[in-house]
Amino acid sequence: MSTERLARSPLLMDRAESALLVVDIQERLLPVQPEGSRVVWNARRLIDGAKALEVRTAVTEHVPAKLGPTAPVLAERLPTPHPKAAFSCAACEQLVQAWQDAGVRHVVLVGFETHVCIAQTALDLLSAGFEPKVVVDAVGSRFTVDHKTALRRLDASGVTLATTEAVLCEWCETSTDPAFRTISALTKEKQPDL
Repeated sequence: MSTERLARSPLLMDRAESALLVVDIQERLLPVQPEGSRVVWNARRLIDGAKALEVRTAVTEHVPAKLGPTAPVLAERLPTPHPKAAFSCAACEQLVQAWQDAGVRHVVLVGFETHVCIAQTALDLLSAGFEPKVVVDAVGSRFTVDHKTALRRLDASGVTLATTEAVLCEWCETSTDPAFRTISALTKEKQPDL
């Protein structure tokens, strides 16, 4: 058997071909989300990891005049939001075009709500040739049945489901990466009492 290193699986994310999309984690949506604190915590870890690893990051706000701005702990870490009225973030044409121009394949989705904006965005991106990844511990819905059903539907449709830690480690790839200490610290963070 050859001692050459095997090629990295195309099913794993290359951070140079990745983007993180923070979807509608807005102040007026948080109080009705039973898992809102968990979603914010994991989204924040992914945002910090993306920054350390130089992964493109974007944020959307659904009708911000009615639903308010992005949660402050996230907003201070994020670029200017893309406002939208459509449920699917694929309607943010400039954002999608920027990803296509940059050669992005993997779009990592976090935010609200799993069965509406997350699902519609993931399915639209899949149809457009992207490989969306829905981070199951960083998305949420008001009702458990909607959240669980959406995840089953997305999985059956070919959308990849992942966890916060799995995404961070795929992006980092090796413990010899200069950002590994930052990523390691993020994965070791003790989950706050949520």
